[in-house]
Amino acid sequence: MPERILVVDDDPVQRRLIENMVRKFGYEPVIAEGGEQAARILTGEDASRIDCVILDLVMPDLDGMGVLSRMRAEDITIPVIVQTAHGGIDNVISAMRAGASDFVVKPASPERLQVSIKNALTQSALAGELQRMKRSRAGTLTFRDVITRSSVMGRVLRQAEKAAASTIPVLIEGESGVGKELIARAVHGSGERRSKPFVAVNCGAIPDNLVESILFGHERGAFTGATERHVGKFAEADGGTLFLDEVGELPLPAQVKLLRALQEGEVEPVGARRSVRVDVRVISATNRNLIADVKSGRFREDLFYRLHVFPLSVPPLRDRPEDIPDLVRHFLVRFCAEEGKAVKAVSSEAMTLLKHARWPGNVRQLENAIFRAVVLAEGDEIGIEEFPQIAIRDAAVERASPATLVPGDDAGPGGEPPLVIEAAPPFSPDRLPLLDEASHLRPLDELEAEIIRFAIAHYRGQMSEVARRLRIGRSTLYRKLEALQLSDRERTGAGDHVAAE
Repeated sequence: MPERILVVDDDPVQRRLIENMVRKFGYEPVIAEGGEQAARILTGEDASRIDCVILDLVMPDLDGMGVLSRMRAEDITIPVIVQTAHGGIDNVISAMRAGASDFVVKPASPERLQVSIKNALTQSALAGELQRMKRSRAGTLTFRDVITRSSVMGRVLRQAEKAAASTIPVLIEGESGVGKELIARAVHGSGERRSKPFVAVNCGAIPDNLVESILFGHERGAFTGATERHVGKFAEADGGTLFLDEVGELPLPAQVKLLRALQEGEVEPVGARRSVRVDVRVISATNRNLIADVKSGRFREDLFYRLHVFPLSVPPLRDRPEDIPDLVRHFLVRFCAEEGKAVKAVSSEAMTLLKHARWPGNVRQLENAIFRAVVLAEGDEIGIEEFPQIAIRDAAVERASPATLVPGDDAGPGGEPPLVIEAAPPFSPDRLPLLDEASHLRPLDELEAEIIRFAIAHYRGQMSEVARRLRIGRSTLYRKLEALQLSDRERTGAGDHVAAE
């Protein structure tokens, strides 16, 4: 879902002009014919879905200054770009003092307006990221800190909010990298235990012989090397929340003691003569199919039902592509601050590329891709050349027929080379079927999609060469990729193969 820009102007001609420019920039315009209508939108249910406001200062009912005053009174921090005619600099200064982030002079040029919108969205992302970092350090992250526009993810968060109001055990299920720990922290930060410790443990990273000691603690001299007493993670989280990440990786002996801790509310440190009472809320997470593990005997059935009281299933990133632009801005702001880079935006071509990737590594993979792009960037905007097209490659790997993976020339993050996927083309280069299985003429968009897929495969993902050979602009090529939905499994089927540039 694109960013939503509220356009507020009583002049229908000017309003239509700005609306067309906003839509051309790739955003979704929301129209208000005056200040009163804009105020109702900004204070209503749709307020959270507005990302930026383009506000005329002179209007007959409620002027721009009145709208800014109401926004300030309602503590609405959406960035505002004010419009003014020549000679209205005093009004602009007053508007900026009232909270506007930028101004444009009527009639605004497309280039000036586009830059202003990008800067406003970036500043908004930076302000949000700073607040998020403060809450993260304080351990008070809430569901407002979960970056999403997805209706699917929205349903998950609404369920999680209900769980946060209780002490019910929560099991968060989802693929690796989808943000299960963030959901767990939001549940903790939104509940009554938010002022108490949140202790996270990665069960898959603990050696089997140390699991019990780390979770439940040990006494001095309990085993070789135990030179000091250790209280354990359960005791550390007393009064607060213990997050057991990858709980499916726990060995069976530790599962028995974990079950007792959940049932009795007490733990027995290794080498101790008596149990220790603990008051801990347990939130667990897994990327495994625990039901299958129960059937195979790898995971205890009684423990499964103790943990699986309130399950939350976090969807993978490929099922919520509307979240990608906001996540990209979030990571861009963070890494630019950490690396001291002055990158302001991601180009529309690069954003299209990212939105059409399959992201098997989910949000964590996107985060690493943006980190790499920020490090590589030499200007103030990230383009497709800053990405090794790992997104398109991964989408092709997921759908391709049996293929050979060959190292490419350009090394990726961590030194691993990108992969060139070599497989049989979707059709012979000298024979393109014009009829479908029912002997009817195939739709033109299907034929165009096959030609573009074949070109990408034939030129090994070199998108500039693909565009040149198809005699279209590269931006046109990416628009066609988006319109034809070539990254959609149902559209493309098997046989795609793309090289990482």
